[in-house]
Amino acid sequence: MPAPQVVVDTNVLVSGFLNPHGAPGRLVEWMRDGTATSGLDDRILAEYREVLLRQEFSLPPEDVRMVLSSVVAHAVWAKVGPEHAVFDLPDPDDAMFAECAAALACPLVTGNLRHFPRARMRSVEILRPAEFVATVIGRRN
Repeated sequence: MPAPQVVVDTNVLVSGFLNPHGAPGRLVEWMRDGTATSGLDDRILAEYREVLLRQEFSLPPEDVRMVLSSVVAHAVWAKVGPEHAVFDLPDPDDAMFAECAAALACPLVTGNLRHFPRARMRSVEILRPAEFVATVIGRRN
């Protein structure tokens, strides 16, 4: 069975680094080992790097580089075009996640559901980390 594709909002990635024992931590581990295939584009990868290396999180830079290297090794790259554009989000900087998920026709996992109003997401499925983890576990059984 192929690994499910997923676009992961940066807040989930940060949560997974800071608390590896919860659903975000499990998702980060799956992104690292290929159990889940990360949907990426250059904008998302750049944000992951920038945010994870912020001093406020005190994450060891070498650990961040190793994890992101593993995530990239198992990732699928989205070809986002004008037909995937998402407008009028509460935070316009979040559009890249929705656009990438739309281009790949896969779910978007976020801890900030209010940043992705369902009315603006068209066909993109928005899930919380625990919901995505439950679907992957359900597929395995």
